[in-house]
Amino acid sequence: MLAGAALAGARGDAELAALPWTSCPPIGCSQRLIANADAASVILSTWRRNLLSPPPSPPLGCINLSLHGAEKRVQVCQRRTAASYPVSLHPPVDGHPSIPQVRGSIKMEASSSGSTISSVTGGKAKTHQSDGREDLQVNQLETQIWIKPDIQKRDVDFSEILNAIQEIAKDVNIFFDELEGVNSPSKDDDSLLHHGNLTSTSDDASRLEVVGEEVPDKNKTNGLYFRDGKCRIDYILVYRKSNPQTEKREVFERNIRAEGLQMEKESSLTNSDIIFVKLHAPWEVLGKYAELMNVRMPFRIEKQISRFRGWLPRKPMKLDKETLPDLEENDCYTAPFSQQRIHHFIIHNKDTFFNNATRSRIVHHILQRVKYEEGKNKIGLNRLLSNGSYEAAFPLHEGSYRSKNSIKTHGAENHRHLLYECWASWGVWYKYQPLDLVRRYFGEKIGLYFAWLGWYTGMLFPAAFIGLFVFLYGVTTLNHCQVSKEVCQATDIIMCPICDKYCPFMRLSDSCIYAKVTHLFDNGATVFFAVFMAVWATVFLEFWKRRRAVIAYDWDLIDWEEEEEEIRPQFEAKYSKKERMNPISGKPEPYQAFADKCSRLIVSASGIFFMICVVIAAVFGIVIYRVVTVSTFAAFKWALIRNNSQVATTGTAVCINFCIIMLLNVLYEKVALFLTNLEQPRTESEWENSFTLKMFLFQFVNLNSSTFYIAFFLGRFTGHPGAYLRLINRWRLEECHPSGCLIDLCMQMGIIMVLKQTWNNFMELGYPLIQNWWTRRKLRQEYGTQGKTSFPQWEKDYNLQPMNAYGLFDEYLEMILQFGFTTIFVAAFPLAPLLALLNNIIEIRLDAYKFVTQWRRPLASRAKDIGIWYGILEGIGILSVITNAFVIAVTSDFIPRLVYAYKYGPCAGQGEAGQKCMVGYVNASLSVFLVSDFENRSEPTSNGSEFSGSPLKYCRYRDYRDPPHSAVPYGYTLQFWHVLAARLAFIIVFEHLVFCIKHLISYLIPDLPKDLRDRMRREKYLIQEMMYEAELERLQKERKERKKNGKSYHNEWP
Repeated sequence: MLAGAALAGARGDAELAALPWTSCPPIGCSQRLIANADAASVILSTWRRNLLSPPPSPPLGCINLSLHGAEKRVQVCQRRTAASYPVSLHPPVDGHPSIPQVRGSIKMEASSSGSTISSVTGGKAKTHQSDGREDLQVNQLETQIWIKPDIQKRDVDFSEILNAIQEIAKDVNIFFDELEGVNSPSKDDDSLLHHGNLTSTSDDASRLEVVGEEVPDKNKTNGLYFRDGKCRIDYILVYRKSNPQTEKREVFERNIRAEGLQMEKESSLTNSDIIFVKLHAPWEVLGKYAELMNVRMPFRIEKQISRFRGWLPRKPMKLDKETLPDLEENDCYTAPFSQQRIHHFIIHNKDTFFNNATRSRIVHHILQRVKYEEGKNKIGLNRLLSNGSYEAAFPLHEGSYRSKNSIKTHGAENHRHLLYECWASWGVWYKYQPLDLVRRYFGEKIGLYFAWLGWYTGMLFPAAFIGLFVFLYGVTTLNHCQVSKEVCQATDIIMCPICDKYCPFMRLSDSCIYAKVTHLFDNGATVFFAVFMAVWATVFLEFWKRRRAVIAYDWDLIDWEEEEEEIRPQFEAKYSKKERMNPISGKPEPYQAFADKCSRLIVSASGIFFMICVVIAAVFGIVIYRVVTVSTFAAFKWALIRNNSQVATTGTAVCINFCIIMLLNVLYEKVALFLTNLEQPRTESEWENSFTLKMFLFQFVNLNSSTFYIAFFLGRFTGHPGAYLRLINRWRLEECHPSGCLIDLCMQMGIIMVLKQTWNNFMELGYPLIQNWWTRRKLRQEYGTQGKTSFPQWEKDYNLQPMNAYGLFDEYLEMILQFGFTTIFVAAFPLAPLLALLNNIIEIRLDAYKFVTQWRRPLASRAKDIGIWYGILEGIGILSVITNAFVIAVTSDFIPRLVYAYKYGPCAGQGEAGQKCMVGYVNASLSVFLVSDFENRSEPTSNGSEFSGSPLKYCRYRDYRDPPHSAVPYGYTLQFWHVLAARLAFIIVFEHLVFCIKHLISYLIPDLPKDLRDRMRREKYLIQEMMYEAELERLQKERKERKKNGKSYHNEWP
């Protein structure tokens, strides 16, 4: 690859200046042309013109060829007369008679100061120091080829020169292989180390600077460049000098330089033990690996088709893209980068052709494939981070996110500043997200998360509106509800105690408020809302597929395929003795036997089952707490608590349950890690999927187990007065409130949802804020108020919090659990979508603020979709249909009211079910109990004489049972069996109907929009046409140049 500075002295400077030089030559090679042996023919073609037209003056023209990275170079010099004859490595080359003898010499240059003369003696490289000592050096190598052309013979055969250069290149490589282990650089290569000061660069001119080329002072002081101010920092490695892993780092860094990356070190300003390794990838390295990684870059023409328009009104929520043009990328066609077709791509400036996220991704790709020790598995940065050789590794933020000047008048200082003003600021909470800029700064993986979160939040608007409508419908029809009227007017109906001994008899009218609150959530619109939410979940997922397809097209992810993943080090260490051929790469790799894999999966599944049993045990403990405390609150001194003992029991139980949930989550994380590592997944993606599935199962069961108990078990299996069912034959099972169990379910969902979201938001933003505040406080105490502002960018970023160890796992998990709350029990709590919408509006800005200001910049990773989370969302959508069917049929009173209206009420047989048909429903839903039939341990302390002046003989309870004086006392009535049959029928009909609608919608909505399909076809056609025209134009241009030079070739095309 070509990367260097201008040639000096030779005629032909103008032609060579047109070649793609980089602005950042390697250390110690100012004003040199760097190339590898593969590019020698390109250089010789330029040199041909120089020899055929010799310069009028005798100065020397030299070409340096890089044979291996930035350290080994071949220097080709053209002289009119041979001035000297260095030590020859090769015999003279027999070639064309006009070509003089070729002599090669190896000259060693030490990168550290003090070396003056280099030579080769007996196959060993010796450096003569100023003090007379001779040291072996392997830092830089140069081979000089001096050629004396015959001016009178101008027809020169350059094939022999090319062969000579290639032969010398072979010997140079062999020479370096021999010197590889002779004498390694000093510990951690201190020659590259600059001691830190309160500015990011020194005032002295860097040895990397090219003479005559001015460098902006801003580049030298903003901490984003090397000390020369030209080489941008693409990646940062951090280690401690006291760390014992010196040899591994030394080999690793030497191999990094051999790959062509440039390196500079700087000690920390706050701790001299901390060393920052700054890495820069020059143009030729970026081009090489961009081609290997199939990085798609913009082509020469722009798209003529406008972007998709959303169905939401965009004016008030639209960002101002005229004053802030960097918010969106240009609509250019892209193709995989190719150096051979580099003229097809839009390259205005090679320093900015690859954006910072792409540069850091390329550097990370290189670091993951560099060896640090002998052995086939001793490779990659991740292993060095895991064994503690390096403390941290991260790309830099693009400067500060704040500015003294207004972004509207002065523009954005950098992309980080632009993201903060247009995305992370609270003032733009109502605007759309700049997803293109998010993707450009953080990568496609994080961009897809925020795209999904924004899409989910937008889809919550119709769900929240319908849920609010159902709630408001309950409010408006409250005064017309016959059931709540009868409950409030039932002053003569005395209910049986809801607990043993201490709970008193109570009037049914005392639960008037609870009956009205229940009507707000359990009314005629509830069934419609449950069906709507089941369909909404399907529509949300199907339209997300379409939205993802559009994003994948705009972000060049349609044809992107993940690379063959590396095997996890733990898997290699465990199964390194047994290998088999990889069917994709054809290379041997460790192999896990099927029996071993099955046994580990069985043990892991047993661990999952055990932890689910722990959750059930925790729920059982909550049930016992509710049973015990309801009697305690019934005998409480305060009348407020005594009169509302059941509500107090439910509220405190929910809070305790929330605390248990948060404690168990910590335990579940450790158990999930242990079980996942026990399974020994082969690759990182397999490990992430396995860990994700376990954590979701644990947290989902932990969060919803109590909700499932209240919805489907509370008050269902209590027995009846005189024959209560008991736990361990001691504690009487808890009954529902006289107004029903739906109020308990609403309280459970509301409290858990609000507390969980509040806690998550605090932990996501509050914890990093506190940590960063504490770090800034210590810096202010040590360096004063002006110290931190003069810190270089790498020091500021190092003091930020690293991204979570599991990446976006916590972000996705929080939203997926919220999606479960929004859909699974939405029939019992229609306001759940509204609460989720309000939370997500805050969540987007909290996450944005956290990514931009509180966290180090994460590596820009690529992804085509949201991964395993999509399958989990589909599973939740299916589960929500089943649970909502049971909530409507079992938990609410919808079915009993329907049966009464059509079968037992005043309108029986008339086919009507209005409010007038519900007269007498409350009395028909209550059974009669003889007070004298109470068990001794259940008999209340009061006899109920406070209601009528005499002891009560009868009390009422919620059930469909025969009176005590019937032939079968307390047996089930016919109405009970009608209600039960209607509930089962409703569940079956509801599930089948909703599932049919879901599948129909899935079938009717294509995954790929038709417009997008047409755009993809047209793009493919235009790219083919454009490449053909560009190639034709290039060939015609070459043909004209050949004709202009007086040369003609036969059989040319076109």
